[in-house]
Amino acid sequence: MWDTLWTDIHVATADPTLISEQDGYGCIHNAAIGIENGRISWVGPVCDLPDVPSNLAYDVRSGQGLWMTPGLVDAHTHVIYAGDRSLEFAERLNGTSYAEIALKGGGIVSTVNATRNVTEKELFDITARRVHRMIAEGTTTLEMKSGYGLTLQDELKQLRVARAIGAALPVRVHATFLGAHALPPEFRGRQDDYVTHLISDILPQAAKENLIDSIDGFCENIAFTPDQIERLFIAASDLNIPVRLHSEQLSNSGGTKLAARYGALSTDHLEYVVEDDIIDLARAGTVAMLLPGAFYFIRETRIPPIDLFRKHNVPMGLATDCNPGTSPSVSLTGIMNMACTLFRMTPEETFSAVTRIGAQALGLQNIAGTLAAGQVADMLLWDITGPHELSYWIGGRRPIHRIFDGKLAPVV
Repeated sequence: MWDTLWTDIHVATADPTLISEQDGYGCIHNAAIGIENGRISWVGPVCDLPDVPSNLAYDVRSGQGLWMTPGLVDAHTHVIYAGDRSLEFAERLNGTSYAEIALKGGGIVSTVNATRNVTEKELFDITARRVHRMIAEGTTTLEMKSGYGLTLQDELKQLRVARAIGAALPVRVHATFLGAHALPPEFRGRQDDYVTHLISDILPQAAKENLIDSIDGFCENIAFTPDQIERLFIAASDLNIPVRLHSEQLSNSGGTKLAARYGALSTDHLEYVVEDDIIDLARAGTVAMLLPGAFYFIRETRIPPIDLFRKHNVPMGLATDCNPGTSPSVSLTGIMNMACTLFRMTPEETFSAVTRIGAQALGLQNIAGTLAAGQVADMLLWDITGPHELSYWIGGRRPIHRIFDGKLAPVV
């Protein structure tokens, strides 16, 4: 039945079976949640609690009338890196574009060099400090990409760090291979050869070591073409590994159509996506992962077509896109606020975006992202007036209790 019972709580479940036009959060007031072996065994109004055998011993915890939500899902991050790119922030404020910085050897490549020059242990320690901050902000499921190594040794180093973070810290980790992030200096002028290297050498070894949960690529006019990304997607299909894609951030380059054709879990950024692409996403069931942190930080002016996503019922996710060049953010609640103020999303939409839809973007919707029977008991207790308040504060809103895998876990 349960080994832990939480009572005296209000619950925002994010459960689609409870969400309605009147209540976009799936709320249950005066609720209780039963947990057994790390999973939710019962959730509902406390007045509907089933009779419990008198000899059943279990731990009862009071939520003191506060709000319980699912743990937050950060489904797009580049948090595994070394080095510092704060100077680029100043350059952009002095008129240099993101594309110009990348073309002159800065941007991603500068982080690649720094990441290559640290040991695996050093990279773990650097990354763990950032992840601790994410955990403190409410993240319980975290996508972590490679893409700052771009050699066999260094891509595997990043992916091993992702696995090690998941083993050492109270956070559920989804590791993504993003070898097609940038062209490394040693392959300058040989972009097709580099894609071949990814497919023939790095991807098979990473898959052999069970280091990959999905494969991503950067399909853009300053990165890789749809034809090159398709070669990578074919290789991923042969290995039965799901795909995702950075697309339509700086231009419409055709990546979204490609991603939809291959049934991608998500396509991410999408400032320059058009309606025909969105129709393809709807047919494929692909999540539109929106990243307002990057939009804000690089001072983009073209807003993703939120109304078209709504029109075609494309699920909208949100993530921090935590990275050193364009989104130095660890706060999903801060991202929720940006999505409301910059993209005009509703608080209800942003709540779903960082819970059940975030989980869907990682293929984890059957275990995470909602408070429902059978789901893992990753939960947050907040001292708030209601779930709408999570998108009100501009970051820094932290849960007072964090339950991970059914057990109380440190917030910090």
